[in-house]
Amino acid sequence: MQNRFLESIKQLPIQVATAVKPLLNESFSGMISAQQLAQLCVESELTEPELLLALLPIASAMANPPISEFYVGAIAKAKSGNIYMGANIEINQQALFHSVHAEQHAISHAWLAGETEITDIVVNFSPCGHCRQFINELVNGQQITIHLPEQTPKALSHYLPYAFGPSDLNITTPLLSLQKQNLTILSDDPLVNEAVEQANLSYAPYSNTYAAVVLQTKSGDVFVGRYAENAAFNPSMQPMQMALANLLRNNQEYTEINRAILVESVGKISLVEASMDALLAVSSVMLEYIAVE
Repeated sequence: MQNRFLESIKQLPIQVATAVKPLLNESFSGMISAQQLAQLCVESELTEPELLLALLPIASAMANPPISEFYVGAIAKAKSGNIYMGANIEINQQALFHSVHAEQHAISHAWLAGETEITDIVVNFSPCGHCRQFINELVNGQQITIHLPEQTPKALSHYLPYAFGPSDLNITTPLLSLQKQNLTILSDDPLVNEAVEQANLSYAPYSNTYAAVVLQTKSGDVFVGRYAENAAFNPSMQPMQMALANLLRNNQEYTEINRAILVESVGKISLVEASMDALLAVSSVMLEYIAVE
């Protein structure tokens, strides 16, 4: 079992801890398949909603909040039945807009795994306005059920009434809809090609700046992040922050970053300066930047 879960597993009911412990091996990064989830329900003798709430300490153990020292864990359940964990991430001594909220982290985890719809969000503290707005950007966002400890589950529409979202800006393919842009670049570098492919899957209907980040570690592992815009603009999730959260979720350290690439289309904005700021705050590696027409 990974060291980061040693304390959090003590917070779980004994039957849940016993059932989930074999999954928390060195390769565990917060994803539990529908089949595994069903088996955990059987072994723990809990209903699925009860089990997901019980598993929140595992998700919050993935947090890295050096500024707030406040640990938030979230679980996104996809329509496929798979669940994806995420936690809040902060960059030490840097502006708070670099932060990744737990709900954003869990949703981006599911998105990077290829999920196209989220049905439930489980979180250990009530979602802030920023996160409610981010969830509202998703496919059928208003219908997503929010689960909180000791609260009756309710749809996002309860937490965000009179919502402003993609449809108000005439967007008919919201976040998590399959996005496929046509960015191309001639390169024999597989990391550059991966960054272009991820940028093609990014979501930027408001700025048309389709972008992605690829991080490679010293051991050769690759972690990606895509740009995810929001109708309210500020809750947009930057590709660098998504890639850094991806790296941390996989139990890697910032010091392991060996190479970083940002690919973006030429749109109404540029993410290069924000990406460089975030990267330089955690690594001495220089950002490789590629703009694609």
